[in-house]
Parts: sequence; structure tokens; C-alpha cells
Amino acid sequence: MRLALAVLLALSVTACKKSNAPTPAAAPAAEAPAAAAGGVRGKVVERIDAAPYSYLRIAGPAGEIWAAVPQAAIENGAEVVIENPMPMDGFESKTLNRKFEKIYFGTLGGQGGAPQAAAPAGGAANPMGGMPPGTMPPGGMPPGGMAAQHAAAGAGPTDVGDVKVPKATGANAKTVAEIHAQKAQLKEKKITVRGKVVKSNAGIMGKNWIHVRDGSGTQEKGDNDITVTSESAANVGEVLVITGVVRVDKDFGAGYAYPVIIEEAVYTK
Repeated sequence: MRLALAVLLALSVTACKKSNAPTPAAAPAAEAPAAAAGGVRGKVVERIDAAPYSYLRIAGPAGEIWAAVPQAAIENGAEVVIENPMPMDGFESKTLNRKFEKIYFGTLGGQGGAPQAAAPAGGAANPMGGMPPGTMPPGGMPPGGMAAQHAAAGAGPTDVGDVKVPKATGANAKTVAEIHAQKAQLKEKKITVRGKVVKSNAGIMGKNWIHVRDGSGTQEKGDNDITVTSESAANVGEVLVITGVVRVDKDFGAGYAYPVIIEEAVYTK
């Protein structure tokens, strides 16, 4: 009897010890791989150039994706890495007349850049933080960064003052209002316009951007201001004679398009 009680007591103590023992921690769930870890990799199967971008259809381990990078000559079949990709859903390119269900904006491997000096006097700071024209920061395009570039280039003037500038001379001379009114006939043609620089942004998407007014047109109609892009810088307040090519319905992506703009411009005073 005593032996049976001892056995029962031993079993009871053992059971108590087991019930009070700490429960082993559950094994942590396997972490899902980071999206596009290390960049988007794959083989280029299609390239479409629409300045300032090259749109790339890339075949990778997970299937095909579209990516957009600063315009570059990339052959079909080339193995590429899109660094620091930023996905955008439902992106529509008016230039291509095409909507992408999802596209990744980033930089082509090896296209990073080093900081540059501050913008020249009279020019606004580069919204990308002082990176060289046409490049993105080493960390990639931050959310909203692309839109910030376009918004800075396309925003209204910073200095208007009293604008009344004589019309340029020559067969191709036009006023700002005439460029707006005749944009269909002037498309892809070289014109000359004299105007006052009322806004200037340097080093955005590889170009310098200025807004020019000459006193023609009205604010209500929106034909009193013309946007100009050039490799040359210009300061706010300068009166310039500008010669460049008229572009119509120019789409720079991210929803920023210009009904009319002057590009490839050169200036004289």
C-alpha cells in the first residue's frame, strides 16, 4: 500500500512539473522576401524611348515587368538591374498613349551620380537635393520626387513685375500669345520670341527650365506665359531673345504634360 502511494505521489509531482514548465516559443514565421530586393533584375525584351525616359519590358524570375529609367541606349537581350525601383500603379503616358497597370521607376545599374554645386544665382534649388542633371539620388527617386521635379518646373512664376517687352524681329518671330494661338501650325518648327524670365529652375531632368512673358496674352486665357527648356541657364529678371523648337502636347510622365512648350532653346540678350 505504501509503495502504491509513493508511486502515485511521484507521478503527481512529475505531472505538476510538466504543467508548470514554460511553453517553448513558437518558431518565427518565415519573412517574406522584400519586394524587388536588390533591384529589379532581368533581360530586356522590349525598349520604347519617350524622352526623358526609356520604357523597358523586362523578363525576370517572377515574370515580365515594365520599368522606366532615364533615357539610355539598351539593346534587347541585355541583362539589366533597375536600382531602387519605385512602383507606380495605373501610370499613363500621354506620349505613348498607353497606360501601365504597374511600372517601376528607377535608375539603370551604374547610373548613380555625385552631388553638384548649388543652383546658379536667380535659379531655384533643385528639388532633387542638388543631384546632377538627369540623375537621381543614390537612394533612388523618393516617393513624390518625380512629381516634385515636374511641379517645380511647371509651377507659376516667382517674379512678374511690369512685363512689357518689344516683339522679336525676323520671319519666325512670335509673341507668347501668338505661340499659344498658332501652336498647331508651329508644331516642330523653330521660332524666336523675346521675353522676360519670370521663373527659373536649373538641373531638372537634365534641363534648365524657364518661364517667359512679354506682356501679350492674359492670365485668364493662360496664353501670357510660355515654358522653355534649354541646356543654358538663365536668371530671373533677364530679358532674352529665345530661339527654339515648338513642341505640342509634350508629356514628361507622372501626369505632367504641356499643351505647348519651347525646347532645345538658345538665348541671346
